[in-house]
Amino acid sequence: MSPTMIKYLIAVLLASFLFACAAEAQSSKQLVSGDKIPTFSLTDQNGKTFNTDDYVGKKVLVIYFYPKDESMVCTKEACAFRDSFDKFTKAGAMVIGINNGTVASHKAFADHYKLPFTVLSDPDNKVYDMFGVKKKFFMSGRETFVVDLKGKIVYTHEAMLQGKEHADDALAFINSAKAK
Repeated sequence: MSPTMIKYLIAVLLASFLFACAAEAQSSKQLVSGDKIPTFSLTDQNGKTFNTDDYVGKKVLVIYFYPKDESMVCTKEACAFRDSFDKFTKAGAMVIGINNGTVASHKAFADHYKLPFTVLSDPDNKVYDMFGVKKKFFMSGRETFVVDLKGKIVYTHEAMLQGKEHADDALAFINSAKAK
């Protein structure tokens, strides 16, 4: 293959990749503060069905999306939520982790790190798409949503490489909102 042909092929592949990324970025609307969360049902790490309708109006929901069980940043994030779990509970909040891992993977992850909260399997990224969580660095995104008792998003946090911040900042927001 000639050098010109190789350059042309690289340009075509790069353009295709950029168009695919742009199309994916526009495929779903990202939910923001003030939006109502969509109703969804997923399976938790224990094989039980979790339905948002069972919890909206009863607890503040802290829904965090993370890329992969057992990865370094995701483990730090999950352990930060675990370490603050009692504080979330005392504040009337329920912590929910979501990614596209299997129920078995979530069960092993939750058992390994003694995670006391719900971890949901979203194998087809349907809920990721409902919330508009975007991929980053070819991985599922990392974003946290705090949902009030009316089912409205009142806080969001996005930081791909700072997992611990998600728990810290969500708890700080909930505590500051309660103080008002």
